[in-house]
Amino acid sequence: MHEESRDVARRRLPAASLLAMGAALVVLAGYLVLVTTGRPAAGHESAGTTRTYYIAADSVRWDYAPTGSNGITGQPFDDVANEFVAAGPERIGSAYVKSLYREYTDRSFSTLTPRPAAWEHLGFLGPVIHAVVGDRVRIVFKNNLDRPASVHMHGLKYDKGAEGAPYADGSTARQKDDDAVPPGAIYTYDYTVPERAGPGPMDPSSVMWMYHSHTDEVGDTYAGLVGPVIVTARGQARADGTPRGVDRELVAVFQVSDENQSLDLPANLAGLPAPPDPEDEGFEESNLMHDINGYVYGNQPLGSAPGEGMTVRAGQHVRWYLMAMGTEVDLHTPHWHGNTVLANGMRVDVTSLLPAQMIVADMTPDDPGIWLFHCHVNDHILAGMMTRYQVLP
Repeated sequence: MHEESRDVARRRLPAASLLAMGAALVVLAGYLVLVTTGRPAAGHESAGTTRTYYIAADSVRWDYAPTGSNGITGQPFDDVANEFVAAGPERIGSAYVKSLYREYTDRSFSTLTPRPAAWEHLGFLGPVIHAVVGDRVRIVFKNNLDRPASVHMHGLKYDKGAEGAPYADGSTARQKDDDAVPPGAIYTYDYTVPERAGPGPMDPSSVMWMYHSHTDEVGDTYAGLVGPVIVTARGQARADGTPRGVDRELVAVFQVSDENQSLDLPANLAGLPAPPDPEDEGFEESNLMHDINGYVYGNQPLGSAPGEGMTVRAGQHVRWYLMAMGTEVDLHTPHWHGNTVLANGMRVDVTSLLPAQMIVADMTPDDPGIWLFHCHVNDHILAGMMTRYQVLP
């Protein structure tokens, strides 16, 4: 046992108190000695910061290709791309009504919190929730949609009154209020951040989780109600919850967003001159948006300076948080051109994702330039699951 991790107890504290702090009784040189591990025992998390977020589910018109051109080729969309992004009498095009999580300044939900340039790349994802092991997280949620919605949290600890998922679980009627928040209503979700929500022995200093609506899990997530959570280890975070020693955090969610299964499909069909033929496979295919954070064909903002969009500087410690969502077609292989990352303890430039799987990858870029970052599944490449990141000298 390293000397710095050992604290031979000479203080006159009750043994029960020390044990609750993470101490253990061990035998050293024939003596029974109380040794602290430096971490609270399970169920005895130390009090941290309470971090409150005001988040609403809003109806928003979202454009997967706002530039109107292919940012990867620098050219107009070709025929293949136009199958997904071109609007017409029987095609919705690239702009859809979406249901998105958005952050507000307070519980009046009257003023949106401006999204910093560093998080502009999030696209249609909800705001990042930062927390540290030992913290409490509170989400004051308002449903501005015309249907019930919720917040279901991955990784953090919650009780039945904050699960946000309706199913036969034996909970009381009062504990069901969180499962389907009615239109116009406000509900407060409370979570704690125990050790098991933070990095494990083989993780870097922070890990990724997510939150999403689970009232109608498939329809809600395809509508866009998904956001990232980043949890940093105790003692490894800045005051705002971001990990120390990390210069830049980037989040990338790979998904074939099936707008045919979105609960906003009726609103999107309402914009067409006539309802499409339900047997029209071409129409259904056109609504499969192969996106990264809600952008296709390189339309994600690149930025022009470190800390903007997808732009970083050579030599920085850049931490990528990757996730996939969707169905059996959402088997993704993110690939970085120009630089490599450390993921799962290995040096790679390609990693793999299954639906709802989350991976952390650390990069110290040494090769300046504008580089491709895309899914390496061929069908996904053709359908536009590509973006770029920039490394400045």
